Amino acid sequence: MELRVARLCFVLLSLSAGLISGLDITSTQSTPIEKASGQTVKLDCQFTLAPEDSGPLDIEWSLVSSDNQKEDKVVILYSGDRSYEDYFPPMKGRVHFNSADPKNGDASINLTGLKSTDSGTYQCKVKKAPGIRSRKMLLTVMVKPSKPRCYCEGPTQEGKDITLRCKSSEGTNPLQYSWEKISDGKLLPAASVLDPVGGTINVRNASASASGTYRCTATNPVGTEECILHLNITPPPNTAGIIAGAIIAVLLILIIIAIILFCCCRARHRKKYEKEICNEIREDVPPPKSRVSTARSFTVGSQRSSLGSMSPSNLHEYALKPQYDKIPSSEEFDRPPSQVPLPPPTGAKMAGPNLSRMGGIAVMIPAQNRDGSIV
Repeated sequence: MELRVARLCFVLLSLSAGLISGLDITSTQSTPIEKASGQTVKLDCQFTLAPEDSGPLDIEWSLVSSDNQKEDKVVILYSGDRSYEDYFPPMKGRVHFNSADPKNGDASINLTGLKSTDSGTYQCKVKKAPGIRSRKMLLTVMVKPSKPRCYCEGPTQEGKDITLRCKSSEGTNPLQYSWEKISDGKLLPAASVLDPVGGTINVRNASASASGTYRCTATNPVGTEECILHLNITPPPNTAGIIAGAIIAVLLILIIIAIILFCCCRARHRKKYEKEICNEIREDVPPPKSRVSTARSFTVGSQRSSLGSMSPSNLHEYALKPQYDKIPSSEEFDRPPSQVPLPPPTGAKMAGPNLSRMGGIAVMIPAQNRDGSIV
């Protein structure tokens, strides 16, 4: 019984020794690898085989998922004496085996054109029955800082607090910022406070000596970038002069407005006055002429009364008096008495006795003035 146990232990020890001396990965690199984006990295995986490792050789590189519930992503593999380099679409054309024949013991790969998404834990697994070995390594692809932007916050006047800021829009943390003055003694202001993480420098109670040229440098493990800022501290403004100028400007504006209003009111008053003058009746305009109608009505009426009282014998004598048949015109009324035309001469007037002898009747005719009115 004891002999059998001894034989079994010997067999197990032999198998253990064979496994130990079989397939093994000899690469010893264990520290994390940090590279900048766009660079090339070599992930080392060297291995050795033993005579008892007689099975087919399989090499598999995979990107280990950070979530245990998700599968690892196979990046590249070697199987059946053939390489499959375009196995993983996001790395197509960027990942290759370092050796043209990996079965010689070099399973290392080269990853070119690094991107930030390439960061992660990579596992190299070598299988050759009955041996199997694997090795993991951490790759961090860092983005170098972009060119930072330098600017100043706050009024750049003496006695004021000023903040100088420096910020990169891109870059993998940890980012560090440093400020330095590259003009006028190259010394930062005595009252300045520097924040290397936030990239700020606070200058309290700034004086004229703070003026000058400053340089900010953004740094991370894979690169540096810098920017330049020119700071000019100005004296405080003359507030009394500004107030006086503002008051004068306001007064000038008020005066201009008053002049404009005065001109508008004067023009309006003048227009109203001219309109009233046009509608006013002048005193030297003569009144309407109504004497013609009065003279005509009286003459016609008197003529009809005379004709009615006349007999046929004296009609002929009445007809010889044209001055009573003619109605004076408006021009004759307007003439002065000296210019009124005399009646045309007529035949010899008949005496009263002759008129009575002929059978006529004397008729009294009302006397008239030169203007046609009855006397």
